[in-house]
Amino acid sequence: MKPYFKIILILPALIIFSCAQDKGKRSYTQAEMEKASAELNEFFETEFHKEIEESPMTQTRRGMKTDYGKWDDFSSLKYTEDLEQAKKRMEYLEKVDTSALNEETRLSYQLYHQQVQNEIDDYKYRFYNYPINQMHGYHTELPAFLINMHRIDSIPDAEAYISRLVGIEKAMNDIIEQLKLREQNGIVPPKFVFDRSLDASRNIIKGKPFMKSENPSTLLEDFKSKIEKLGISQEEERRLIAEAENALVDHVQPAYESLIAFLENQQQRATEEAGVWKLPKGGEFYNNALTRMTTTGLTADEIHDIGLSEVARIHAEMEEIMAEVGFEGSLQDFFEFMKTDEQFYYENSEQGKTAYLNKAKDIINKMKTELPKLFNTMPEAEVVVKAVEPFREKSAGKAFYQEPALDGSRPGTYYANLFDMEAMPKYEMEALAYHEGIPGHHMQIAIAQEVDSIPEFRKFSFYPAYVEGWGLYSEFVPKEIGYYKDPYSDFGRLAMELWRSCRLVVDTGIHAKKWTRQEGIDYYKENTPAAESACVKMVERHIVMPGQATAYKIGMNKILELRENATERLGHDFDIKEFHDVVLTNGAMPLNILESQVEAWIKSKSKLN
Repeated sequence: MKPYFKIILILPALIIFSCAQDKGKRSYTQAEMEKASAELNEFFETEFHKEIEESPMTQTRRGMKTDYGKWDDFSSLKYTEDLEQAKKRMEYLEKVDTSALNEETRLSYQLYHQQVQNEIDDYKYRFYNYPINQMHGYHTELPAFLINMHRIDSIPDAEAYISRLVGIEKAMNDIIEQLKLREQNGIVPPKFVFDRSLDASRNIIKGKPFMKSENPSTLLEDFKSKIEKLGISQEEERRLIAEAENALVDHVQPAYESLIAFLENQQQRATEEAGVWKLPKGGEFYNNALTRMTTTGLTADEIHDIGLSEVARIHAEMEEIMAEVGFEGSLQDFFEFMKTDEQFYYENSEQGKTAYLNKAKDIINKMKTELPKLFNTMPEAEVVVKAVEPFREKSAGKAFYQEPALDGSRPGTYYANLFDMEAMPKYEMEALAYHEGIPGHHMQIAIAQEVDSIPEFRKFSFYPAYVEGWGLYSEFVPKEIGYYKDPYSDFGRLAMELWRSCRLVVDTGIHAKKWTRQEGIDYYKENTPAAESACVKMVERHIVMPGQATAYKIGMNKILELRENATERLGHDFDIKEFHDVVLTNGAMPLNILESQVEAWIKSKSKLN
């Protein structure tokens, strides 16, 4: 295996743990430790369920139908309420004597304490994001939530859907107020965000009943298709459709018209400047974002340099594939060949898109048969493949994963964006399916949700370097068991790793080195075989999600480093299945805590021999 960069970690949680341990003045009996651990775990469960009770949308995502007709609170007052709640939790945690806890609960304490401390520390950056953006803006997320999450199994469910249509008006008004507060604090998205967001917003209020049209709007079509499956009387069906149409015209349309008017007005004051360096204390915010996303102490300059080095390494491996397939010319010539040769793409038609989805399903089904070679623990939840819905495919990312519902009512979903088939080459299909499906996000997220031995909050924690690092690591692992036999497919694997390495360069370039949007696009075009549309989307993602895209490669490198260390120290006693259990069965973790868990496993294995 080629060498990967060693990741330098910060140890905030371990320091917290060490300090807390000092509170213990005596040793505890097993019974006392179990009692103290049970009390703390009860606190974790109580606080976790408080958060669920405060979030109707989380309830729906978990398959619950409580508060089914409501939205979350999108007002700026919620930030202050959450801060006060975090401070109360910290007061409780500071009184805990961690020496009285069992080992599993001490780990939970470390993770929870760090989460709460981060929430308190990050309050000062509460306005440092763009609630309306082309990636995950509320203008598309709310409709997508209704379409993908709100099941209609009964008339009350349908009425709850209508209630949520009505509630979009207040939600959007609160979001507009949030946008105004951000502008007062000097935080306005760059110009390109507005055209993307306005286009998607206008799409929501196209079609019937917003205008005279034979084609129903996206939301009306979804509502009608769901209630048609109920088997209710025509009279009842007509009543529900009429109420939905009224809610769309009286509440959804005004909500989106208000948002559109605001965005059109604010667009006139936006600039082309892309990086967060332009914001008040933008440098401090970006450094904090890198720390949160990577859970390391790496600086922007260090991450930038890692990216440059990894790009050079992967280019060299690609040149080896060029030689293998007998291609004559430069690496740039090879990129051009891979971007333009028709053999590598499905046609941009319904038939081509169907063929892509069918092939993606085949890849995942084949990998399922290989999982026993790599894993002891398997997810119970199924995974399915879907195309991104038309109303958001133009602005959405290339691919993403949606977690399953806990009650089994919704499988995990790998979404492939087939808007631009030139951005979805055949040679990347294997790596993409492994990342989003199995053994990637579906294995990691579904297993965490299904583990009984950890508190609920750990099942749903999200650390980008861990989650996305596992996804990228999962692209590499199949090669070790004989996959990517086609050299072009192996090129695709490298192309996707290259893509994530370029992210280290471009994200830090834009936000720390004042690169322009075009400079970022040019870097991707010159150093990857990706379609120009993919390069544009990626740079625009960097701009509205500072630091997030650095998590993938930093996380992958760390997981590989930990595995290499374990392999070297354990020799023949190293078991890849056990290593994967250590990584996956504790839920998501910061990289520093993951490292401590792997170290404990290595020592326990060493003692047995």
